[in-house]
Amino acid sequence: MNFFPKNVKFLSTQRFLDGGKSSGNFENFNLALHVNDKQESVINNRLILESYYDLPSEPVWINQTHSSICVNASKIETIVDADASFTCDSGIVCGVLTADCLPVFVSKKDGSMVGVAHAGWRGLIYGIIENLIKSFESDGNDLVVHLGPAISMNSFEVGVEVKNQFLSKNDNFERSFSFRNNKHYLDLYDAAKVILEGFNIFSISGGDRCTYNEENHFFSYRRDGDDSGRMANLIWMK
Repeated sequence: MNFFPKNVKFLSTQRFLDGGKSSGNFENFNLALHVNDKQESVINNRLILESYYDLPSEPVWINQTHSSICVNASKIETIVDADASFTCDSGIVCGVLTADCLPVFVSKKDGSMVGVAHAGWRGLIYGIIENLIKSFESDGNDLVVHLGPAISMNSFEVGVEVKNQFLSKNDNFERSFSFRNNKHYLDLYDAAKVILEGFNIFSISGGDRCTYNEENHFFSYRRDGDDSGRMANLIWMK
């Protein structure tokens, strides 16, 4: 279910789009310049992105480093290191790139502010979701969240040291892990919900896709390694 107000628009691209220019392992709609795709192909794909989805402006891209840094997209003039952005201004497109990590879309219920975070397991531990939520300066009951496509628990094996880092942050993360065949698996979707529920946020949609298993729909770094492209996850206000 989508709880977002009518003036808020958001999207997650998929790996294929008619007219996409990337080829080979990046076929055909890779939107990341930092991978081994041809720069010209990515630039053309970004132009197609703006046109196909009728974006009000070029997305405000950020240099993602699995950090806890959240920035105001309305004040960015050059690409900065960050893993989340927000805006209170109509027509500003906040964006993150993903290929297994979790995109977390957030909006005020009155449609006056939006933001998005790139949340891998490191970002979840470091506090990227918390910092995005705090930027809204709102009660959790006034916020709505959508969890975009990410790798599912069944495909996301992690080391015990990763689990221990989560549990040292919050015991409630125990529910976000499973253990089978002597291996630990992490549910990024549920881990995000643990954090969001701590802010009294329960209006949450999404969380039912798997970038690893849905090869015909999504890029996946866990599946394809350095030959993986990236999807764009964008949110803005009309």
